Amino acid sequence: MYHSKISGLGFYVPSNVVTNDDLSKIIDTNDQWIQERTGIQERRHIIKGEDTTTTMGVKAARVAIERAGIDKMDIDFIVFATLSPDYYFPGPGVLVQKELGLRTVGALDVRNQCSGFVYALSVADQYIKTGMYKNILVIGSEVHSSGLDMTTRGRNVSVIFGDGAGAAVLSREEDLTKGILSTHLHSEGIHAEELALTAPGMGGRWVSDIVADNDPNDESYFPHMNGQFVFKNAVVRFAEVIHEGLEANNLTVSDIDMLIPHQANLRISQFIQQKFGLNDNQVYNNIQKYGNTTAASVPIALTEAWEKGKIKSGDTVVLAAFGSGFTWASAIIKW
Repeated sequence: MYHSKISGLGFYVPSNVVTNDDLSKIIDTNDQWIQERTGIQERRHIIKGEDTTTTMGVKAARVAIERAGIDKMDIDFIVFATLSPDYYFPGPGVLVQKELGLRTVGALDVRNQCSGFVYALSVADQYIKTGMYKNILVIGSEVHSSGLDMTTRGRNVSVIFGDGAGAAVLSREEDLTKGILSTHLHSEGIHAEELALTAPGMGGRWVSDIVADNDPNDESYFPHMNGQFVFKNAVVRFAEVIHEGLEANNLTVSDIDMLIPHQANLRISQFIQQKFGLNDNQVYNNIQKYGNTTAASVPIALTEAWEKGKIKSGDTVVLAAFGSGFTWASAIIKW
């Protein structure tokens, strides 16, 4: 039996910065309204033709592999988390394998939206713990900008999301006091439609239906979010799954050196920070710069925190996420 450790981290965000003031030119909104509700000041949007979900994931992965100090041919498996694949099928995992020029390793796609990276990390962790693989590339990448309703009708959702990618290399660790100590995964599908994009989908409105109706008022292919309901559930589930992880490892809140929450809304992160009595040095937030990048938000924030020296050897790091599905998850890591 082994543990898995994060041996390399990387992230990539597009160069195109979109501020709240930029959005106010095309949507009936303003900087104060957005910041008061979300904490977001700006986000990144791809320039079409320059980046995709896959290419951003590849760019983040190259950095992570280099920092892991391994050759790309040492990668045994790929787990790619996203809600915004380049194609309806196949998923981006196989495209990463092609673009990086890897061996014909397996590639798995995870569709768990906001909690996607933590779910992907958990999957990779199990493979390494059992000895099946030694080095696994885990990616979270999202392109939201080209799928949002960038009009006043869609402002409650469209001002929140941004594009970007983060990646981690998980490697075998024989010291069982280090690495990923545990992961904890949950779902509550009864609320799935409270935060969802329902079309195109085989179970309802498919492409042919949308084209046939040609209805300019059809909002089914834009994201829908019951914001207040999501917020109320998020703060409860975040707290529960963090406590679950700590208790499973005989830890307490005082043992947390760094909490990396999914960057859904700065107000959610602040609520959790206050609830747990953590100071600003124990929680890392960057939603102010990047918006909500869904499956990419945790690895982007984790990488930035590590790059800034906020995570050191021996630290207890907690990852936590909640989002569409409803799914939520946590990971407890001894760095």
